[in-house]
Amino acid sequence: MIRDLPSVLKGLAVAGLLAGALAAGTAQAATTINLSYNGAPDPDKNAVHVFATNLKELVEEKTGGELQLELYPNSMLGEEEDRMEQTMNTSSLNVASFAGVSPLVEEIFVSAIPFLFEDFEAARSFFDEGEYWNEIESTLHERAGIEMLAVVEEGGFLAFTNNKKPITHPDDFEGLRFRAMDPSQVALYESFGASGTPIPWTEVYMALRTGVADGQMNPPMYIILGSLYEVQDYLTLANIQYSNQFLVGNAEMIEGWDEATREAFLDAVAEANRNAREHNEAKVEERIAFLEEQGMEVIRPSEDDIAAFREVGQPAYLEWLRERGIDQRWIDLALEDAGMTELLD
Repeated sequence: MIRDLPSVLKGLAVAGLLAGALAAGTAQAATTINLSYNGAPDPDKNAVHVFATNLKELVEEKTGGELQLELYPNSMLGEEEDRMEQTMNTSSLNVASFAGVSPLVEEIFVSAIPFLFEDFEAARSFFDEGEYWNEIESTLHERAGIEMLAVVEEGGFLAFTNNKKPITHPDDFEGLRFRAMDPSQVALYESFGASGTPIPWTEVYMALRTGVADGQMNPPMYIILGSLYEVQDYLTLANIQYSNQFLVGNAEMIEGWDEATREAFLDAVAEANRNAREHNEAKVEERIAFLEEQGMEVIRPSEDDIAAFREVGQPAYLEWLRERGIDQRWIDLALEDAGMTELLD
């Protein structure tokens, strides 16, 4: 038996090599997909990061490790339009804002009509079940080869901040300069008598600090994420628009998976989005309280003041959509889905 020991060891070595080869083959079979998004990898400050990390876990679990997500927060792979171009041309995923999607499907601006939704439930129903949103998804796929996978809440409804004075009524905007995310926000600010300048998210803090802009509009989560409370004194909870971003993916990549993988992936997306919505809604008041603790004055406009915002903002925004050449059909579809038929022409 002693004389046979080398052959036994050789056998064990061969078995070890085979096992290693099998393990390597399994590792090679896994597909790594980049997922890029805005904001820091901080679950206490960034709801999109909470969604992304949960999605990574669920995708890897439900596909048995066949799909692996590599997360790129903080706009590491570029600004909005750069990341959308990557999504068009490579096997990747991206959480985009209006600034990323609108150059491809500007009809998406219709979903940002001021005061289109009374609450979270109404907004979720609009995006999950509405005919308008189905049309947006189909159009994005047709024009750009991109799949619209989920509408991701980024921290509540939009609030105004500024460092000049409390804003309770549209008249208070007169003469102020605001950072805008995209042209639709410029139009909204101008309807209130302010000016708007598009500034990338990564430059917002410095723009506010140096006076390039007096204020901006974001949900409480993003105000915390960007430490904007350090350079902004007033927070106006006008709840003018639903705050959301969009999980998008390369359509050719998704269609190229086998049916079981694709279904597992889509199940993971749906579950991660449900979890993110529950987490987000539960955190809204906590975030507002935090901003108040940091010294911001919180203004909750009265019903009359909200009505004034609506009466000025809605018609001006609808006119801007028409001037931009958005077909009335899109506006009608969205208003019908939102139950706001009184605004139909």
